[in-house]
Amino acid sequence: MATDKPSRTTTPVRTPRHFSLENEHSATLGSQLVLYLVSLVLALGGAASFFITLGSVLHDEGIAGLDEPLGDWFVGHRTVWLTAVMTVLARLFGPVAMPVIVLVVTAGWSLLTRRLWRPLLLAGAMISGVILTEIAAHLVGRSRPASSLMMLGPDGTSSFPSGHVVGTANFLLVGAYLVASRFSKAWASIVAFGAALAVIVAEAASRLYLGYHWFTDTVGSVCLSLVLLAVVIFLDVSRARVPTRPGARG
Repeated sequence: MATDKPSRTTTPVRTPRHFSLENEHSATLGSQLVLYLVSLVLALGGAASFFITLGSVLHDEGIAGLDEPLGDWFVGHRTVWLTAVMTVLARLFGPVAMPVIVLVVTAGWSLLTRRLWRPLLLAGAMISGVILTEIAAHLVGRSRPASSLMMLGPDGTSSFPSGHVVGTANFLLVGAYLVASRFSKAWASIVAFGAALAVIVAEAASRLYLGYHWFTDTVGSVCLSLVLLAVVIFLDVSRARVPTRPGARG
């Protein structure tokens, strides 16, 4: 007499391809504490440097004394090929192209990985950078260099801080952290942050070269981005999976 037995050929239940807000990053307690310390140092150092730079700008002292000499130096070294390179940097990290790049990167990242945590951190840092830049620019109201020095047309908005540099630094520094932090090799972090810093310096130089910003504008911008990077690291580490016992996997 036949008996009913559980079938071993039943159709397996497919896992739905849904988007997840889970942080896929795991960290030991020791590495988590180190990253907390790094975020604290970046936050305090970035904030202190920003306000020191702002004080120099408002009182026209300290490193603000480098503004005119450096601006004159860049203007005096303009060449055809350098102008072409600096113009590309200005357009690439400008208010038109940068939002499109961020949208493409975050949307593509989310669709490919089906994970939203890191793309949202990157997008949040970018949006926060725009808001903080606009607030600071409105409050400080610093005049830009003479319009006769501006190579891509006049700009009468506030000079401090530089939106181009804040956007570039946020995108590259936060992006470098979010990618490199998932690799266990130290060289990944060195390469990622080294490349990010090189492009940030180039973009900052382009703002002086093209005649739109003072040196201290770019310094304050990078300091602001370091604070936002600290916030991203803190949030990311806070949600990292920590093994409950030595040797356990997250």
